[in-house]
Amino acid sequence: MRRGRAPAFLLGGGAALLLSLFWMPTLLPAASRLLLLPRALLSMASGSPPAQPSSASGSAYVPGSVSAAFVTCPNEKVAKEIARAMVEKRLAACVNLVPQITSISSPDSTMFVFTPQMIKTQSSLVPALTDFVRSVHPYEVAEVIALPVEQGNPPYLQWVRQVTESAPDSSTAPL
Repeated sequence: MRRGRAPAFLLGGGAALLLSLFWMPTLLPAASRLLLLPRALLSMASGSPPAQPSSASGSAYVPGSVSAAFVTCPNEKVAKEIARAMVEKRLAACVNLVPQITSISSPDSTMFVFTPQMIKTQSSLVPALTDFVRSVHPYEVAEVIALPVEQGNPPYLQWVRQVTESAPDSSTAPL
């Protein structure tokens, strides 16, 4: 084996490509590296978390402060009526209606067809949103579930918060 060269068996197959991917960034100037690697990869490589763009108010998105809520409605007409009311009351920034889903529930495996809603709102408004849906939904037990949004497009998440900002807080004002 010659000095200064990697053993031939290391460079066989994809090893040369793999080595070039690891060593190339250290050989290129910093500006070139930014063009080759996405910011997230660079921040992972450096061990620092990716920078969070700040909102107009100067604060970064707080994970979980926005939620995606889901409600199933018996048909498109009911789904549209409830969606419009949620947006008008600023309980939701946006409601997406999915054409139809089929649901099979236990224990008797009964099949139902629903029009689901995907609702974007502030997590703090989920209790008020749930109360509102329960008050207008035709089912005795309406499905309302919400999941906190941990990550996403910061400007969009800020928009959700801004649009729902003037909604009554569920802890202070009943609907």
